Amino acid sequence: MKHQDSLTVSILEKEYRVACPPDEKDDLKASAELLNDRLDEIKASGSVLGTERIAVMAALNMSHEVVNGKQIKTEHADVDARIARLSERIEDSIRQIKLI
Repeated sequence: MKHQDSLTVSILEKEYRVACPPDEKDDLKASAELLNDRLDEIKASGSVLGTERIAVMAALNMSHEVVNGKQIKTEHADVDARIARLSERIEDSIRQIKLI
């Protein structure tokens, strides 16, 4: 049995504490971000009113994509920004090692 930690994620401006294996925390954070993006898109369209209905529509849309074999794409700018942050962290770590 895997060790479970907990992680707090914010969805529609509400916080939820979720049990999560330590090695899956980044994926859970990314999932929460993706869900929030989808919820914001539906909310901004103004075609669906009510938090519960917005959440159901986002879940239905994402489930439909999974069932149809479509992958949910991340914009290049988001990927580039993440790579830049990781690269910066690696460079900082290398600098710290050189100082020792």
